Amino acid sequence: MSEEDQIKRTEAPITVTSLVRDLRALGIMPGDTVLAHSSLSVIGWVVGGAHAVVLGLEEAVGPEGTLVMPSHSNGLTDPASWVNPPVPASWFETIREEMPAFDPEVTPARGMGAVVDCFRSQPGVLRSNQPRDSFCARGRNAEIIVSGHSLAFGLGESSPLARLYDLDAKVLLLGVGHESNTSLHLAEYRAEWPGKKLIAQGAPVMVDGERRWERFQDVDLDSDDFEALGADFERDTDSVRLGRVGLATARLMEQRTAIDYAVTWIPGHRGS
Repeated sequence: MSEEDQIKRTEAPITVTSLVRDLRALGIMPGDTVLAHSSLSVIGWVVGGAHAVVLGLEEAVGPEGTLVMPSHSNGLTDPASWVNPPVPASWFETIREEMPAFDPEVTPARGMGAVVDCFRSQPGVLRSNQPRDSFCARGRNAEIIVSGHSLAFGLGESSPLARLYDLDAKVLLLGVGHESNTSLHLAEYRAEWPGKKLIAQGAPVMVDGERRWERFQDVDLDSDDFEALGADFERDTDSVRLGRVGLATARLMEQRTAIDYAVTWIPGHRGS
């Protein structure tokens, strides 16, 4: 969507002040720990763009709160598993040998959106040291959340998702649906279903100052049914608060409640 189209569909400029007002009405309170997923274009025309959205989210949680976002680098994976881009097999070894190692300070997020790109570059933001599934955080609980992120099982029990579960964090879906609810992946690690399997992964990392291509295991994750899972979660519980932030439909929920529901939902809904 072009900026002109955004202006045409926005009745009045969206500002940091109006964003904070909308986020408060939705239920975000000072001191909250919030994992935010967002789409800037859906919010409408914002004075200051992604920077204003970051400032609004930070003001909503306040100085005693913590703001967290996924900053995944999906390109830092084994090219043998790639579909987009569909590189030829003859390139695989060159890619494995030459791909720059993950650097939390430098490696860009991929496909996470403008708000994440802005947030991760803010002073004081910490980023977990996991090449594919990193998260960035700023605030009181930031170090607890991003520390100790394991290479294997990157969205499992040694991930920021599990630390957010321990902290009873909230999940904000701002202009995106449950298909973007990364927290539901933690339920995949905890649930059992027919066909659940482990897969081999690889990524370039720094070990003792040396770049290495490390191989590790992970669960074969699948978010294709997250939208259906989320719809059932909303239908079966009163745990999702719906509202508007700017022009975007926003959903706010307790992460722990959503994950616990998903752990029971997945076994009965995934194929044999």
